[in-house]
Amino acid sequence: MTANPPLLEVRNLTRHFPVRSGLFQRTTGHIAAVDGVSFHVERGETLGLVGESGSGKTTTGRTILRLIEPTSGEARFDGNDIFTMDAERLRVFRRRAQIVFQDPYGSLDPRMTVGDTLREVLHVHRLARGRENARIAEILGRVGLAPEHANRYPHEFSGGQRQRIGIARALTVEPDFIVCDEPVSALDVSVQAQVLNLLRDLQRQLGLAYLFIAHDLGVIEHMSDRIAVMYLGRIVETGSTRDIIAAPRHPYTQALLSAVPIPDPSRRTGRIIVPGDVPDPASPPPGCPFHPRCQHPARDATCHTLVPALETKSRTQAAACHKALPDPPSGA
Repeated sequence: MTANPPLLEVRNLTRHFPVRSGLFQRTTGHIAAVDGVSFHVERGETLGLVGESGSGKTTTGRTILRLIEPTSGEARFDGNDIFTMDAERLRVFRRRAQIVFQDPYGSLDPRMTVGDTLREVLHVHRLARGRENARIAEILGRVGLAPEHANRYPHEFSGGQRQRIGIARALTVEPDFIVCDEPVSALDVSVQAQVLNLLRDLQRQLGLAYLFIAHDLGVIEHMSDRIAVMYLGRIVETGSTRDIIAAPRHPYTQALLSAVPIPDPSRRTGRIIVPGDVPDPASPPPGCPFHPRCQHPARDATCHTLVPALETKSRTQAAACHKALPDPPSGA
């Protein structure tokens, strides 16, 4: 962490959903969708949050923005506690922190033109009064669309164009931070590259910070300065992108990395197949949550009984694994 405070700092974030059953829908348990997650995002950087479906990535992103209320924990944006903000301070916060959703069509009102969608955002945040049309044309140009596209409806666009509209909506309020929630997973590969490059260009031009959520470690590698790997509601490894790609410490990260396509398949050292499915989050396994699927040859009773803490393993990396060895001391 730098000497300056981070733009976003999250500590011990949890979000539990009740499990209800029976005629009277009594609460019989809880699902720990997010279970004690901590991380930070610096100004102008991208933190990639990666993991399988059901790992808690999207819930984490939406809870930070107060689209979902937290169960406990703390999140500070530019030093201000997000979870204690009243309605007016929350409106100001949401001008600075936006989200791009996975499904661009589902996040746009089909009854509104693109221009009306962006104009509504300007009105809510009291921006560009008297020059809304000029501002809308400017934002559409930033994302590679023409001013006349403001008069069209979402169904008249391709999937890639609709995601550009979603990005334009987020940019309308001139944010500092954007949660990118699987923004390219529903797009063709060639279109994915265009949207990813657009996001990187916008970051360089506008100094944006991203929390970039994806299940594809290859996409995360392309976009991120640092990576946090989630499994069953917990962060199991975090560190710089370069170090995690070069030497992943957690067996789950190793398995995710082995599935990333590479240009020269002859350099592949071997695909790691993770057996079974992600355990039921309403009834997680005891000990390390990954131990029923772990391929580590040295796993033992400790893995079955003790939950590993996220511990430092190198200068930039931390992993929650009993068997992940730290780097030797300098000079050893």
